[in-house]
Amino acid sequence: MRYQRIDLNLLIALDVLLSECNVTRAAERLCVTQSSMSGILSRLREYFEDPLLVQVGRQMRLTPLAESLMEPVKDIILRIDSTIAARPDFEPQKAKRHFVIIASDYVSRVLLMGALRSISMLAPGLTFELRATSWQMIQDLEQGQADFLITPAHFTSKDHPQCTLFDDTYQVVVSADNPLCQAGVSFDDFIEAGHVVYQHRKNDNPWFEQWYANQYGSTRRIEVVTHDFSLIPGFVVGTKRIATLQTRLARLFSETVPVRLFAPPMETPRLVEVMQWHKYHDDDPGSAWVRQQIMAAAAAMGPVA
Repeated sequence: MRYQRIDLNLLIALDVLLSECNVTRAAERLCVTQSSMSGILSRLREYFEDPLLVQVGRQMRLTPLAESLMEPVKDIILRIDSTIAARPDFEPQKAKRHFVIIASDYVSRVLLMGALRSISMLAPGLTFELRATSWQMIQDLEQGQADFLITPAHFTSKDHPQCTLFDDTYQVVVSADNPLCQAGVSFDDFIEAGHVVYQHRKNDNPWFEQWYANQYGSTRRIEVVTHDFSLIPGFVVGTKRIATLQTRLARLFSETVPVRLFAPPMETPRLVEVMQWHKYHDDDPGSAWVRQQIMAAAAAMGPVA
């Protein structure tokens, strides 16, 4: 298919080249040889009458024109993808589609495990990939690398639709044999204890950690930093360490792990988790159906006490 002398299939290659800024990596992503990728770049340069990628030292850099093309090209591809993927109807029992969801392991544990279990019975042909939250999750959503993003409300983008799924509070988690916390945790206990905290990447903290730092600064003594919420109880049990976890997750752990839960010694913010999807998928029946199933699972969780 051609439009004004350009093969629209080349837009995919152009998008990858602009993203990777490297012919070899672009060839690997498109599963073509490097010589084929070089030929594609030559055709694109001829069409746009611009080198697009230029050698600067040991690296390739985008020309000003290439930089100006990045967002429009990505936008065109997303529009085409959403138009092709969308169908006038959606039959869950017959549908075969793959969805990517960005969510923390906390959200996966308290919500998505149950939601995807129900979906598997209603739509056995659907498959899912769960990816961890990160600093670039909004970019991944906007570039079509993910279908859904589930994250605290303040991390979402104003440019795409969203809905509130559930809210949560916080509990202090201590080992059941911790002699310092049998009667509850005072603020002094909280400050003096060693803490186990979650951090996915450096400078990439969850909502509670950011809030605490803003309110109280570096007053806690952090003994263990982990990249996974589900690992936190293991670093608390059998020690005098404590952790502050979302109430829904903490209660799940207390059913199988020897820990005790206490209300925090300070007033903590309420956590609101929302689901967001790309605006081009708002009217996609398949995307809408999956959203409805996740929302129904969230509603079935009920309010947190």
